[in-house]
Amino acid sequence: MGETLKQKYGNFFDEMLKCSKAAAKIDETQVYEEANMDTRKYMYMLLKETLPADSGLGHPENFKAFYDAVTKEGKHGLILMEHYSNLDLPEILYLLENHGEEWAKDLSSRIVAVAGMKLNEANTSVRAFAEGFTRVVIYPTRSLNAVNEKPISDEEKAEEEKRARKINFAAMRAMDGCKKRGQVILVFPSGTRYRPGQPETKRGLREIDSYLRLFDVMLLVSVNGNCLHINPESPDDMLADTLEHETVTLTASPVINCKEFRNAILEKVPADDPDPKQKTIDRVMEILEEMHNENEKKA
Repeated sequence: MGETLKQKYGNFFDEMLKCSKAAAKIDETQVYEEANMDTRKYMYMLLKETLPADSGLGHPENFKAFYDAVTKEGKHGLILMEHYSNLDLPEILYLLENHGEEWAKDLSSRIVAVAGMKLNEANTSVRAFAEGFTRVVIYPTRSLNAVNEKPISDEEKAEEEKRARKINFAAMRAMDGCKKRGQVILVFPSGTRYRPGQPETKRGLREIDSYLRLFDVMLLVSVNGNCLHINPESPDDMLADTLEHETVTLTASPVINCKEFRNAILEKVPADDPDPKQKTIDRVMEILEEMHNENEKKA
């Protein structure tokens, strides 16, 4: 097992904490957070040391076609990406920036990630890590379900549900603003990192169906290779994740028309299906898995 993130780059996190500005508690007034470039530079230093030189983009022409659809055709763009580690977001931005073409650098600057509020609220170091990247912060359903399982009063649960509604309504408005500015929304459709031996962590969230209704085109991105592995001894401690020097390839699908994709699936769903929305995201996850496995064969 390699060194942990804290062992190898604890000094980076110390410096990021000095630069940290992000909110420690999220409310409906703080759901859109611009990247803090003072903290991002440390993340890029980490990636420069960790990523092997042969890491890069798979099918860059598909990334370019997606970029053109957003910038030349005015389409509202969505990226749905596999999620294996907390470096996935930094890596796609870093690899686009360093691809060597101006369009790729510009695409990197337009990406806004959807992130759960836990990244801001759980830990100061995690917050400093996350704030290096532009984000729209949401209150995930999974987090609200966890609150409802706590031994607290019904009044406290109701108050938290109210908070969740306010945050998520504000987040939708923030995403609408992003679309109007020509920014691109990136979502990890599983909502969590994949954990080996836990296939449920690769199941897509039914809420992703809403994104398909709100965007014009989407790009699916598979992740092959992983430089930051979840530490089985401390799976919930990001700083305990272990570093490995693995070649990382981020491969893009052809550009997909969201409406056509969604309609084609729903047309085949029986009228009595209890959860047709889940079928659309299930198909997204199937395609991502197919892409991942195909790229594994080429490695």
